[in-house]
Amino acid sequence: MPIAEIAQRYLREAIRLSIENVESGQGGPFGAIVVYQGEIIGRGTNLVTATNDPTAHAEVVAIRRACQHRQSFMLDDCEIYTSCEPCPLCLAAIYWSRMTKIYYAATCDDAAAAGFDDRIFYEELAKPIESRQIPAVHLLREEASAAFAAWMRSSGRIDY
Repeated sequence: MPIAEIAQRYLREAIRLSIENVESGQGGPFGAIVVYQGEIIGRGTNLVTATNDPTAHAEVVAIRRACQHRQSFMLDDCEIYTSCEPCPLCLAAIYWSRMTKIYYAATCDDAAAAGFDDRIFYEELAKPIESRQIPAVHLLREEASAAFAAWMRSSGRIDY
């Protein structure tokens, strides 16, 4: 089967999950799956309101489940298929998990039209820290650096 057909099949599963999630009343219109060597190892839907967890986006939920399945925090040989272009939170989670590719269906503009506008996050991240809407107060850098020094000395450290 051509790669495009395979990708469409997985994207349709993510879209199906997103619609099912809305119809069940569990949360927002987002679904995602993580695939490893042709097998779905993590499924996720938006559970923000169901769990009162603002990080429970479909991609994050799918990544958590895939990591549990693999018993690893690395998904460096996996792909993610998501019903919508990942927001900055999800994009960061995808990068931290080291996935190889992102496939998405709807765009962030489509999400914005439905009331899920994440442009403010992109705009805020592009600003210098002192110009952002939520003030960030920088204190105790030297004291906090002790944790990094301890990390660098740790013989049991697992780099990621």
